[in-house]
Amino acid sequence: MADSTILNLPASGVLDGTETVPIVQGGTTKRTTINSLLGVGIESLVVVKAASDLSGVLDSTKEYFLDGLIDMGTTSVEVPAGGLHMSSYNFEIAGLYSTENNYSMFTSPVGGSGNVLFQDMLFEVTGSNSQVYDLVGDTGFEAIEVDRINYNNCTSLGTILNYRQGLEEGTGRFGGTPTLTLDGVWVGGFRITTSIVRNLSAGMTEPLFKAGATFQMSSRFLTDINCDLPASAALLDFSQANFPNPSTLQLNGAIITRDGVTNPLDSNISPNISKADLASSWTNNVGAENTFVGGMANVSSEVTTSIATQGVFYDLAGTYTTSDLQHFDSPANGQLRHTGLDPRSYKITSDLVIRNTAGEVLLIKVVKWDNSASMFVDVATQERLVNSLSGPRDVAFFNMITTVDLDQNDYVKLQVANASGNADVIAEVDSFFLVEQR
Repeated sequence: MADSTILNLPASGVLDGTETVPIVQGGTTKRTTINSLLGVGIESLVVVKAASDLSGVLDSTKEYFLDGLIDMGTTSVEVPAGGLHMSSYNFEIAGLYSTENNYSMFTSPVGGSGNVLFQDMLFEVTGSNSQVYDLVGDTGFEAIEVDRINYNNCTSLGTILNYRQGLEEGTGRFGGTPTLTLDGVWVGGFRITTSIVRNLSAGMTEPLFKAGATFQMSSRFLTDINCDLPASAALLDFSQANFPNPSTLQLNGAIITRDGVTNPLDSNISPNISKADLASSWTNNVGAENTFVGGMANVSSEVTTSIATQGVFYDLAGTYTTSDLQHFDSPANGQLRHTGLDPRSYKITSDLVIRNTAGEVLLIKVVKWDNSASMFVDVATQERLVNSLSGPRDVAFFNMITTVDLDQNDYVKLQVANASGNADVIAEVDSFFLVEQR
């Protein structure tokens, strides 16, 4: 077994890379410099032992390493335009905290801040009207990435404005009211993954993630968070207007509870945007609703389809009532139109009862409007004989399942033809067709 070594850091907290440590190779103990052992220039490491080590103008070419739990008091950390890189042992034994009121832990200079790269530490900001972040991006192309960070009992996580993208991985929010506000234009997205939220303040009413006054997410906001909310707090307070591109608010594989209880019908999980909105793509969630792209058109009252010419297709008439439209709308009676971008592969199921004259042959056709080509395309056709039933009611039964690719603004509808003559037809009430993603 190799000899164990404790490295005594110099009082300045700055290493020059020439300190030596013993290592064992082939049973022989040798000494080597820290630079050689780590394969990096250790002179880039600044050890932080007190709030004063993070005051003033910081060096963006250095890695600031927190040596324990540090009381920041009223000292804010100004993130320079060149960025700030900070790490530590782990979030149990190292981090920054302050109990001061009206305090911001991380701030921006005039002109804005650069990249923020943090890992393996805790932040605790508990004073009244205090927050962790008050950051503004320098150019709008900055990133904030925080890995294995715990936010403990924080009054607020504050606001991040005009950053390009954000990444949280392995983060925790424990206690307090840790609302994070995203503001300005984000062109690269924000992802929170493998993260957990527990024991928030019972009186918390603000959402966990909130849109600022000018927030726009040009890419995606994605989370698979495991979150337990208090009685009155929301998970997300975003709206459709914050997401100009379809399917970019992605709640995927999340577990959401409120005071330990799952309720996917809880409207306060996301009060201003729903699973059905065009921005939403919510899948495989527990305790939150999921997005099922598609919709149904159901014949709610009968209208005669006039057949002028044998063998010619006409739109199948009727008053169609649509339901459960998600990323679909109905631009005209009997049409279901795809308003999103993804997915594009769909299954169409129809169940129709059509009245006509016994012995005649009818055809039902699914037709697609291809918006990019500005033309109609035949998808599938089914032929059925009109049955002679008891009394005057003679009908044909159509049960069709087919598939189709639908791009944005493509739509589908049904058409009917009489292959035997020109007798009119009627689609009976409760006949329907359904479009759903494959």
